[in-house]
Parts: sequence; structure tokens; C-alpha cells
Amino acid sequence: MTDLTCLEICAGAGGQSLGLELAGFKHEAVVEIEFEACETLRLNRPEWHVIEGDVYNVEAKDYHGIDLFAGGVPCPPFSIAGKRLGEEDERDLFPRALDMIEDAEPRAVMLENVKGLATVRFTDYRAQILERMNALGYTCDWQVLNASEFGVPQLRPRFILVGLQADAFEHFAWPSAITAPPTVGQKLGHLMAANGWPGAAAWAQRANGIGPTLVGGSRKHGGPDLGPTRARADWLRLSVDGKGLADAPPTADHPAGYVPRLTLPMAAVVQGFPPDWRFAGRKTAAYRQIGNAFPPPVAEAVGRSIRAALEAAASSTSVDQAQVPLLRAV
Repeated sequence: MTDLTCLEICAGAGGQSLGLELAGFKHEAVVEIEFEACETLRLNRPEWHVIEGDVYNVEAKDYHGIDLFAGGVPCPPFSIAGKRLGEEDERDLFPRALDMIEDAEPRAVMLENVKGLATVRFTDYRAQILERMNALGYTCDWQVLNASEFGVPQLRPRFILVGLQADAFEHFAWPSAITAPPTVGQKLGHLMAANGWPGAAAWAQRANGIGPTLVGGSRKHGGPDLGPTRARADWLRLSVDGKGLADAPPTADHPAGYVPRLTLPMAAVVQGFPPDWRFAGRKTAAYRQIGNAFPPPVAEAVGRSIRAALEAAASSTSVDQAQVPLLRAV
């Protein structure tokens, strides 16, 4: 299949980027402001054009006519864990994203955020976004998708906006769940056993559910732990110590009943990253990238649905154009 083009903003450590790549989108540019996240992007995909800086300094007209404009705009304005200021929060980049969409005029748009944006509190704000998107010529739909429905061992609901030009939107369908949710034990059992821990198999049996949503925090708040008190309690029910991260899996010297902590590679698997995806920076910076990422399998599933709609629209247009000479001949 021929790659379609994509401009992505607020790319973070590349969760959405990787998913869209797997769905057949070639990145014309990937924009991210955090240094460590940019290093992660360069480390894994040196061929990508990574723009390190503020989205306000990116000229979207330079990417006019791309197939997809995508981004994970900052979630603090809408997060239950934050003050939920919405459009009054200086970190709200939806207005800038909409301006860039107007300049780039992509065939499709995909923006993701936390499920807090779906609450009644932000009904008017969602309406404003849809009104602007409609004025720009896009038909849109919102949907909350749970990462656990796409092979990721955590719930992690994400609120996703897809916008397409009318001829393509009629072919769009949201992706369906592809598998029963895998458990934390199924996904991490082999990693827990890597250093010879005798309790790994029994631990995998105890970790027989999906994990709560990982929380990466920000530069000002949060550290290398698995989230607030409630999340850590949920992790403990899966026999995981969520108070911090380990530097390595348990060894043969650890007792069988030991309650382990996750390592960075384990947290990345819980987030849906492949095992060869590397993260730049020290432990806290690397975990912040992991915990704030959009799970690649979810991005891939939505990306494939968008791609299918675009290709169907293009195919219909080609058929219509091919029939014009025949009609004239008649």
C-alpha cells in the first residue's frame, strides 16, 4: 500500500506516531516541545523530520494538502486529576490545532485527549470545536476508546476526534475491539522471569486483570510511580508495588511471594509499546514519556479506519471520473 502523508503535533514519545506509521502513514513532520521526547523520537526513527519546539512556531501552510493532521493535544485542561480549566487553561492547544488545520487543509484529522473532555462540563467547548471543524469543511465524530479493547493490558480510555471531508466520512467506521483484554500477568510474565525469579509464574497468575491507567505526570508534578493512591491500590491487587519503578526484574534471590515493581520496559509494554522501542532520559523523564503516551495499538486501529475511508473515497472518485467519457459517448 502507498503511504499517506501525516503532520503530527504534540507527539510525545511517539505512541501515536508509531501507531499511525503501522497504519500506513508517512510523517512529513513530527512536532514535540520536550527535549527528552524528541530524543526518543530521533533514537527510534532517525529518518523522521522531528521539529523540537512550540507548535506556535510551526508554519502549517508548509504542509498544505497532507492526508492527515494528528496530535495528542495536552490533557491537563480536561483531566480529572487537574483543575479542569478547559479553554481557560494556557496549556489548551485545541485553538492552535484548529488554526493549523485551517492552514494545512488535510484530508483527515485525528486528535486525542483524556475522557474528561467527554463530560458534561465541557459540552459547550466540544460544540465550539465541532462548529469550527464544520466551518472548515469537515464532518466529525467523537468516541471514547479503551486501550484494553486493542490488546493493551490497561483500561486507559481516550477521547478521540476524527474529522474527514464529507466524501470520505461516509466511508468511515470506528474500529471494533480486536481481542479480549490481555492481563498484566500474560503480558509481563516473561519479563518478570527474565532474571530467574522463582515466583514469576505464580505472580503472573495473581496478576490476572488489566491495570489502571498509567499516570506519567509532568515536569512539575509526579515521579516514577504508577499514579495516585487509588491507582497504586489497584496495582497492589494485581500484586504490583506501584510506589515506584524497579531498575531490573526480581532475581533468583527474591522470595516466591515477593511483590515486585514494574521496570521501565514493563511499563512500556503495559502502554502498548513494542519491546524494541527505546526511551531517552533518566528514569523519571523516561517514565513521564511512557505514562503520558497514546497506546500505539489504539492509534494504529483508528489510523487504519481513517486510511480505509480515505482510500474508499479516492476509489469512488476514480470510478466517477472514469465513467465521464462513457457517458459523453452515449
